Amino acid sequence: MPEKLLNITACRLSPLGDSAIVITFGNGMEYSIHKKIKLLMDLLEDEPFAGFIECVPAFTNLTVFYDPLVVYKDQKPSNDTKTISPYEVVRSILEMKLQDLKEDKKLSHRTVSIPVCYGKEYGPDLEYVARYNDLTTDEVIHIHSTGEYLAYMIGFAPGFPFLGGLSKGIATPRRSSPRMTIPAGAVGIAGMQTGVYPISTPGGWQLIGQTPTKLFLPNVNPPSLLQAGDIVKFHPISDQEYKEMILKEGVQ
Repeated sequence: MPEKLLNITACRLSPLGDSAIVITFGNGMEYSIHKKIKLLMDLLEDEPFAGFIECVPAFTNLTVFYDPLVVYKDQKPSNDTKTISPYEVVRSILEMKLQDLKEDKKLSHRTVSIPVCYGKEYGPDLEYVARYNDLTTDEVIHIHSTGEYLAYMIGFAPGFPFLGGLSKGIATPRRSSPRMTIPAGAVGIAGMQTGVYPISTPGGWQLIGQTPTKLFLPNVNPPSLLQAGDIVKFHPISDQEYKEMILKEGVQ
């Protein structure tokens, strides 16, 4: 049976300055859109064109960065051939790549397990999330820790994962007044998303727990523990386990 090509007629390619192109695949946080983004990203990284630097995925688009000078020099035009701009060259390459995407190709997802100490000083908003959804705190913990979450993108702060797949049963709006400081490792909920703050930063998500796992590792390549396309699972740990893990992290 021949491979089925993805429907990419709705894709929109737009320049971003003189060294990047944004490819928009749709609207909203949907797995079908994520699949197209990830398939093109994998294809470009496996078969990079001359001048390709990197590509950065988001919820609905993929930004492709390139070196205009390398793209220009790679054209090698003959005397009777008109030289086209690097943007037009890269756009043409991307349009051809998009036509090669296969709908029936399955994505491979790495699964990352993250320990979380829920509630009390580690999750000051856990009780609010429970009240908002007419649940007990134990029910919130059970629902959150038994879900599987897809990392749609990394952004906002270095290593911050925007995770989709949160149960509607514990979805909770952001705080009306953001905190000026949130500790690294804080696990939060915002609407239909959950995520982990990798560094200390201001933020308005509802905090339900904290992990001893470091998500931002500046001395490692890549510095982000999680990447777009990863599946994240949370599992509860006790206060004692959290402190032991923190101590172990500090020794390493």
